[in-house]
Amino acid sequence: MIQRRLVRETVLQAVYAFLQSGESSSQILTSVVQESLKQDKEALRFGERLFLETIEYLSSWDGVIEQHIKNWEIQRLALIDKIILYIALTEFCYFPEIPTKVTINEAIDIAKKYSTAKSGRFVNGILDASLIQLQQENKVTKTGRGLID
Repeated sequence: MIQRRLVRETVLQAVYAFLQSGESSSQILTSVVQESLKQDKEALRFGERLFLETIEYLSSWDGVIEQHIKNWEIQRLALIDKIILYIALTEFCYFPEIPTKVTINEAIDIAKKYSTAKSGRFVNGILDASLIQLQQENKVTKTGRGLID
């Protein structure tokens, strides 16, 4: 069984490739997500859905992120940090079965691994503020045991 961390890292690579290459989402889905996760059907389904949902809402996530970065322009943020935020925001709003604390912890750990030394704290701060905003706007629906704060 492939761990969800590996799936999230694969989706990070796929979204990066999508944004940088100009290839279609279906091409990236095939060459990155499906190729990396083909051994595990459950991981593949999660990865495909996370990738497609993330790229569908990219522009709306920029708007959320911009509200929480102080004295900074979104164009100047590290691309890896932005993609990690995009993925986490997608999980907040479109994956009701994943606790928000899990999403935040995963995003922080991935930021520490793939980005700068300060990225973990930056990602944590933006996600904390974004989560409050999205909850106030009733865009985060978590149900089930351990999912409601």
